[in-house]
Amino acid sequence: MKKLTLTCTATMALLGTTLLAGCNDAGDSPAANSEEQQANGMHKKAPGEVFDLSSWNILLPLDSDGDGAADRVNNNDLQTFQVDDFFYLDDNNHMVFAAANKAFTSPTSTNTRSELRQVFVDENGNVPDMDSPKNYFALTSNPRADEFAALGGRMEATLKVNHVSVNAKYGDKEPAYSVVVGQIHAGKLDELRSHDSGFGWGNEPLKIYYKKFPQHKTGSVFWNYERNLVEDDANRIDIDYPVWGVGWDDKTDPADEGIALGESFSYTVNVYGDIMYLTFSADNHPTVKHQINLANNVDGNGETDTFDDPNGYKNDWLFFKVGAYNQCSTKDAPTFRYPACPGTGDWETDKQNGNYTSVSFSYLNVGEAVPVQ
Repeated sequence: MKKLTLTCTATMALLGTTLLAGCNDAGDSPAANSEEQQANGMHKKAPGEVFDLSSWNILLPLDSDGDGAADRVNNNDLQTFQVDDFFYLDDNNHMVFAAANKAFTSPTSTNTRSELRQVFVDENGNVPDMDSPKNYFALTSNPRADEFAALGGRMEATLKVNHVSVNAKYGDKEPAYSVVVGQIHAGKLDELRSHDSGFGWGNEPLKIYYKKFPQHKTGSVFWNYERNLVEDDANRIDIDYPVWGVGWDDKTDPADEGIALGESFSYTVNVYGDIMYLTFSADNHPTVKHQINLANNVDGNGETDTFDDPNGYKNDWLFFKVGAYNQCSTKDAPTFRYPACPGTGDWETDKQNGNYTSVSFSYLNVGEAVPVQ
């Protein structure tokens, strides 16, 4: 995966959109030009000027240099980076992420995204190598716990989902009409390394979903735990836990119990020790709390899951991700993961046809785990 390197303030034609970036030269920095730009009505704040994005990089549904790989912007450049349509501030200074069903994405996925990935910055202000445990957090019981940047972590967000894809060839498949707005990902650093090495399979102990069927007034919020198994294991499935509304395989209309498009809600993910504590809140809805031990195979309902890895994610390298991770894959394949959602690859066409997702965040914070009483 390449990084998108940005130099000075520029406007570039980019697949029918506009990309804006700041430079590091003191004479031409955003700070130096800010007053002049504002006076001329030119300056538009980037998300990194409102939100602390120093601990993130971003993967975009774009290929600005035509090399066939999705663009990644590193944490230093992200502070003054924005791209029209896909990553920007709206009129309320909310951070907007968007991705069409068909666009560039990571080489290991068919799901497009405009999504932040957590990174850790060392005492010299540098981001360690992605193959180093110093760029990940771990559970307390990890046998190599002292090698990681942190034990556990905490992420808090307030957001609203603006849109999910309204079309899918296989609308009965679970990921149709949905977007992931926050997750914990396990580090999959080398497919050839054994699970005993502690590198993990690259699965996800947490994905926070919003899903809304086109004919329903509201959608459901739920979270999924993926069994930590090898990719070709038939038991490697997601276990869902409803928050408001129903789970991902339930077609029941959530009605007033659900969350509407454009309705704000919040979540807190706090991994302390080996336990993941989840709190969800929204106006006019009950606050919902869940917890699960990530170092064994006891599920979120307190029952032993005999199909899961007995060690859960105990040996894995973990990091947060947040944004708009579009679940409406255009791939047409037999498994439940591929709803074959339509898309042309042209943003304006796909947006007009409703084949995209968009999410706005009014608050985002990531930091150290907090003890739970």
